[in-house]
Amino acid sequence: MSRRLLIHGRVQGVFFRDWTVETARSLGLDGWVRNRADGSVEALVSGEAQVIARFVALCHEGPPAARVDRVEVEESGEAVAPGFTRRATQ
Repeated sequence: MSRRLLIHGRVQGVFFRDWTVETARSLGLDGWVRNRADGSVEALVSGEAQVIARFVALCHEGPPAARVDRVEVEESGEAVAPGFTRRATQ
């Protein structure tokens, strides 16, 4: 299963993407993360449902310097390559 997350708050300039990569890899998830021009962070994750649920829960906290106001989650049918990477801002 795959889910797209849009994470809002103070999530850029606080190592949120690096934290996301480390967290997703430690959970064995595939996908990517990137900053968005509107100040949010977008992630696409693929893996087992319960692991994605754990990842989403962790994203509500983020790294220590972040302030997460909300996390939007939606289903995604986008193909996901193995591994978890950082992408350029869109």
